[in-house]
Amino acid sequence: MRAEPGQVVAGRYRVTGRSEGEVGLPAVDVQSGARVRLFGLELPELLVPGHPVGAPAPSYGPRLTARVAQVAAAAAAHPRLLRGLAAGPEDEVLWVAEEAVGGVPLERLAGNGPVSPYRVAEIGADLAGALRAVHEAGLTHGNLTLRTVLVCEDGAAMLGGLLLGAAEEELCAALGGEVPRRVYETRALMLGPLAERWAIDAGAPADTWALGVLLYRLLTGHGPYPEHDLPTLLAAVRDGQHHPADGCGPLRPLVERLLRPDAAARPDAVAVQRELRDLLAFAPEPGLDGPPGPLLPVPRPEAGPLVPRPGGGRRPGRPTDRQAPARPPRVPPKLLGPLVLAGVLVLLCAAIGVIVAVAG
Repeated sequence: MRAEPGQVVAGRYRVTGRSEGEVGLPAVDVQSGARVRLFGLELPELLVPGHPVGAPAPSYGPRLTARVAQVAAAAAAHPRLLRGLAAGPEDEVLWVAEEAVGGVPLERLAGNGPVSPYRVAEIGADLAGALRAVHEAGLTHGNLTLRTVLVCEDGAAMLGGLLLGAAEEELCAALGGEVPRRVYETRALMLGPLAERWAIDAGAPADTWALGVLLYRLLTGHGPYPEHDLPTLLAAVRDGQHHPADGCGPLRPLVERLLRPDAAARPDAVAVQRELRDLLAFAPEPGLDGPPGPLLPVPRPEAGPLVPRPGGGRRPGRPTDRQAPARPPRVPPKLLGPLVLAGVLVLLCAAIGVIVAVAG
């Protein structure tokens, strides 16, 4: 999966630097000149369960490329959704291209422990908006994890990994064939016990469940289910036995609803975004002067340092559509009249005392 700077992969992308971990491999599209990030998906024949030794290995590149192209064509544009561009096989690697933006993976920012509930609410509202666009296009994202979320320079969260997730699921289906057990074994080898990728249902409810897992992880510093081995994880997910959500603060009711085993009992992406915005409207943190405004286009800079905002506060300068609740007066209105009368009497008594003292 290695590619050196200057090398052209998949006949289209010239590598311009070395891999930056989960962010991908920086490259340039030689056809359009656009900056992209490349992610490589290995196509190892050794993963094929029951494949005869010495028999010709099947080619999965064209099938995966067609599936990725289908998803890319159907995906809608959204300011919180990274655009998946294309995929192309080369040797035993499928290269998936995604637009490049300035930012760092959410996984890196979350590595220092629990995140402020109101900062998590901001991130969650951004991701719910991206999922809403995916679902309205008739797609399932299926790859919502800390590694596929980028935090941009303005603090906004952007969701990527749509095409890579589609390629991974298509590869699992191709390797497993029509035998569910083989598909499971292939997914186990490829994905491992990462809770966000193992929803018990499919479609949009699986994405909102994964969002609940991610919110829990950000709020507490660990996942809601045991992840030391896959059978234990799947049993806990199936039975709805997640760790207590005590550390989720004001987001606890929403997180617990998102983690319900019954898909019909979970809120959809629209409801999640609305609830998180309502929570942010009354966030009791210093410097928060109003509720979040409508989604704005995210600046997509060519380069530049990430400027994280300490304390988890809201992005400065976001427009508001209503003012924060006014503070109550320090003196209740019903006591104002008696206090004024008492003050007048005190002044009269003081004046009489002065007159008596002078006359005497």
